[in-house]
Amino acid sequence: MSEALVLTEAPPLLSAAGVESVRLESVSVRFRVPRERYSGLKELAVRWAQGRLETFDVWALNEVSLRLRAGEIFGVVGVNGAGKTTLLKAIAGVLHPTAGRIWVQGSVAPLLELGAGFHPELTGRENLYLYGTLLGNSRRQLRHAYDSIVEFAELDSFMDAPLRTYSSGMSARLAFAVATHRRADVLLVDEVLAVGDVHFQEKCQRRMDAFRQDGATILLVSHDPGLLTQMCDRVAWLADGRVVAVGAADEIVERYLAAGQRPVSEHRR
Repeated sequence: MSEALVLTEAPPLLSAAGVESVRLESVSVRFRVPRERYSGLKELAVRWAQGRLETFDVWALNEVSLRLRAGEIFGVVGVNGAGKTTLLKAIAGVLHPTAGRIWVQGSVAPLLELGAGFHPELTGRENLYLYGTLLGNSRRQLRHAYDSIVEFAELDSFMDAPLRTYSSGMSARLAFAVATHRRADVLLVDEVLAVGDVHFQEKCQRRMDAFRQDGATILLVSHDPGLLTQMCDRVAWLADGRVVAVGAADEIVERYLAAGQRPVSEHRR
């Protein structure tokens, strides 16, 4: 296992395959899990303070090495608990790997939990500014992009209604529109295309494809084998935190299905 975490934004990463936008070298993420169940945080804190908290290690990622090229859509497939979401969070900087190195070239837009910053009592307009600010946009940038965001989300007549009156699909449309109104160099997508209606999903795919044509790299996690083979150039198969195989999308998905996996939409991490 490599010595220590180094999370770096590097100059363009050159390889025989071209410019790389993301590189992982022997990345591992360890979680320490209590051996016993506790009634609440208070009991857990007391046990920890007394030095009586027994834990065991769970390696969500174990020696993962990947290289993503600029301008490609790279898919990740695996059963629940394989390490897919942990991988995205490590690249996004939400989680700090226990060991290994990650290099990312350019800006990153993580679409990991759409609408996680929404407040149900605020209006759609207020949530647009709230969520957009949490994603690193200035209020001025959001004012400038407001009309295009609302147009993409198709929610013009609902923007002054409380979010609690929105359907889940409407909330997803607003969140996706806010999160992707600016092009990022690396887009991290975790099952985003599994929400909303077919029309919205097609709009998401078109926007992602436009990003890719503009040179962005897209890392897409999905349980939908058809979507992965349709959209991705390459796919990585994860199992128990390790990379089983990396290759052409149709080849890896076929191997994954042949191994008896169940990539159905209701099985999500």
